[in-house]
Amino acid sequence: MRSFTARRKVEFADTDMGGIVHFSKYFVYMETAEHEFLEALGSNVVLWREGRQISWPRVSVSCEYGSPMRFGDQLEIQLQVRRKGTKSMTYDFRFVRDGEELAKGSMTSVCCEVGSDGLRAIPIPDEIAGQIEED
Repeated sequence: MRSFTARRKVEFADTDMGGIVHFSKYFVYMETAEHEFLEALGSNVVLWREGRQISWPRVSVSCEYGSPMRFGDQLEIQLQVRRKGTKSMTYDFRFVRDGEELAKGSMTSVCCEVGSDGLRAIPIPDEIAGQIEED
């Protein structure tokens, strides 16, 4: 799988006093799309493998805003795998309403083991990596 589309309705709580989606919510939308993508692969953003907790902290996130999104809009958040590394994934995102691109973003997440001493980057488990194709 190299692409995935999440659908979302803009909630009132996502908007600012101007009635448009607050800039910070775009990052939440990207994260949610990533979670849904991993779930579609039979995985999760937090999982246990061989007694180890694995998670995907972000190391880079960006967003470019075009046209505003508003309360009630029906959105597509289109995720594209730009790069699959040994230990990290880089995704590109497009925010689309009725075929019009409203914003675009990117995010890099690193596969990490969560331990009592912190995070340690590890190779993406084969059962996940084997299902992911780069663009």
